[in-house]
Parts: sequence; structure tokens; C-alpha cells
Amino acid sequence: MLHPSTNDFTLIGINHWDAPVEIRERFSLDATKTRLLLDGARREGINSIFVVSTCNRTEIIAHNATTKELIRLLTTYSEGNLDEFHKYGFELESDLAIEHLFKVSTGLDSQILGDLQIVKQVKEGYEFSAADGMISGEMHRLMQHIFRAHKRSRNETSLGQGAATVAYAAVRFATKTFDNLQNKNILLVGTGKIGKVTCKNLISLGAKKLTLINRTRDRAEFIAGKFNLEVADMDRLPEQIAEADLVIVATGASKPIIRPEHMKASMESPKFKVMLDLSVPRNIDPNVARLDFVDVANMDMLGDVTDEAYQRREKEVPLVKKIIEEEFSDYKLWVNEQRVVPTIKALTRKFEAIRDDELNFFKNKITSDDHEKIENLTRRIVNKIAAYSIEHLRDQHHSEDVAKMVSEMFKLEQKEEK
Repeated sequence: MLHPSTNDFTLIGINHWDAPVEIRERFSLDATKTRLLLDGARREGINSIFVVSTCNRTEIIAHNATTKELIRLLTTYSEGNLDEFHKYGFELESDLAIEHLFKVSTGLDSQILGDLQIVKQVKEGYEFSAADGMISGEMHRLMQHIFRAHKRSRNETSLGQGAATVAYAAVRFATKTFDNLQNKNILLVGTGKIGKVTCKNLISLGAKKLTLINRTRDRAEFIAGKFNLEVADMDRLPEQIAEADLVIVATGASKPIIRPEHMKASMESPKFKVMLDLSVPRNIDPNVARLDFVDVANMDMLGDVTDEAYQRREKEVPLVKKIIEEEFSDYKLWVNEQRVVPTIKALTRKFEAIRDDELNFFKNKITSDDHEKIENLTRRIVNKIAAYSIEHLRDQHHSEDVAKMVSEMFKLEQKEEK
């Protein structure tokens, strides 16, 4: 019989450590592509898999699948190809795959140390697959420990203190160019998750001349109403760019929102401006950066902020690693205990079958009034006998010999479980 093992996990991916943004955007997977990938995985017999696709990474973790299968799925359903993956990607197996997922989910592997958003993105990928029935019991149990490690890293350390987000890093990047944001015209294109947080960070740093543009105007107006901001329509994008000193773009579009033709109004009366692209795939066409009055920065240029908050988070890394080690150890213990679960279930069924047989034998020899009492009595006896056996099996979960001896002693029949 095959027993669950941490060796059954694999993980592959492309991330910001080795792949530039122009490569990462080719491997990015939106909801539609992710759905197609999961359908393709199911057709290939892979039944436990999920995708984490963010501005800095596209990674796939699976249970009972090879890295070759995962690479084939990624290159089939993204725009990336095999040569690009082998040059920039990575593949991990067994404990290394699981340890990597722990580090990603706690923010230790993020561009922004302790990233507050990444665990939400991991959870979204996991729940997307779970809703489609593509998460095994072993994977589900692992994710419980993953999320517990994240929660503990926030409650037991100060890793989550300070503004550890891409949005915060973007705003701090802007303040390096503009000492004062109060008198600058700022255009924010995109009011989704990152855009909304960016908006709040800009306001907290004193920004007053802030205009919002979103493909769905109602969404922009909802946020603008909270902070008394201006809203413009998408067709006013060229004029708004021309007036802006700082342009920040954060949408989920699969193609550039700002292209060279949108810069014509700016070229008629050029003034220096900074444009930050917080999207992957990129939302600002690379050709825009050729204009000599424009500085374009993408995700690769938004390194972590070396301020006091970052330094405090950095000191917490050893403590977070210790938490990861403890949660991973607990998960391994659970996995090893699963070796004896079939024997425990078979033993329980055996004892219950013996009890049922004896009750049936004496059924006609006892009164109906005594039947319930005897039922309870025999159940208590069986449960106590079983408890000692089960406790011993759990204590000796590392030994195949003990489970085998119990199976032979009681002539157990173990059912294959799905």
C-alpha cells in the first residue's frame, strides 16, 4: 500500500529573483488561463494542484505530479515557452517544494520583505482549485499549516509591522524623486486591490491633487468619494497624463493601457514626469520610456525600502523561519501518522463487527428494556479496548512492522480509500 509522503509534492515557477518583468508577464496566468490549466491537469490525471500568479511570480504546486508535467502545463496555457522556462524558471521537489511555499506565504520570499498581500494571493489560488475539487486531503492539511505559519508570523513576531506592500514601495519610490507630493498632480489608473492601497498611501503622504481613472467609473467614484478626489473617464487618459507629474498604473489588463499614442498631448507641451507600472503583464508600453521627459519604472525597480520599518522586519526573519520549521514538523508528523490510519479504521470496523455479531446472537435472549443498556455497555468496552490499540499504533506510526502485526493478529481487511 502506498502511504502519503512529503516526497509527493512538487513546485515549479518563474519569479522576480531570476526572471525580468518582460519574462514574468509572458508566464502570468489570469483566471481564464488558470481555469484552462486546471482542466488540462485533470485530463492528465493530476487531481491536486493550484496556481499562485502575482505581479512578481507565477508558481504551480501540486501533489502527485512530476515537475515535467507542471512545466508542460505552464508553457501550454501561458505565453511563455520551454526555452524561456529552462533559462529563468525553477523546479522543486519534496521538502524543498513545501519549504518554498511556506516562505512565499509568510512573505520571506517576497520582493517586499513580509509582503502583506502575498498570503491573500496564495489563498485565492488555493481556494480557486478547492472550489473545483482539485485539492487533495494531504494538500488541504498542508495549507492549514501554511496559513497557521503566516498567522503566527504576524502574531508572534513584528514581521507584519510597517507598510510591507508593493503599493507602499511604489509611493516611497515616488518620494525619492518628489520630496513633496502635496503640490504634484498625480494620476492613478486602476482602483483594484493594489490601486486602492496605493491611493491610501499617497493620501497619507500628503497628496492632494489626485485623479482616479478606472475602466469601470463607478468603482473609481466609490473610492474618490471617500477621500474627496477627482475622477476622469478613460477617454480622457492622454490629457490627464499630460497634466500629471506622477502617473501610477495598477490594473489587471493583459495588454498595455498606456501606449505611445496616449503620449501625444504630453509631447506637445512636455514636462518631466515619473510613471510607475505596478502591473504584470505591464500596463505601460516599454516604448513610452523612450521619451526623454519621462522616467518609467516597473516592478523590477521597486526594491524594498531600507527604512526603519524594513530593518525591524529583517530582524524577525530567524523567528519566522523557526515558526515555519515547527509548522512543517507538525505537518510531517500528521503525514507519518497517516501510515497507520488504514489499520486503525480496519481495526475499528473489526471490533464493531464482533460487537454487532454478539449483540445479534443475544438479541432474542434479552428484554427490550435491557437492550439499550447492553448496547451502551458493549460500545464502551469496545471503545476502551480499541483506544489502547489505536494509541499504540499512533505512537509507533514510523514502524511498518507494528501495523503489519496488528493486521495479522486480528485478520484485518483494509479497504482502499480514494
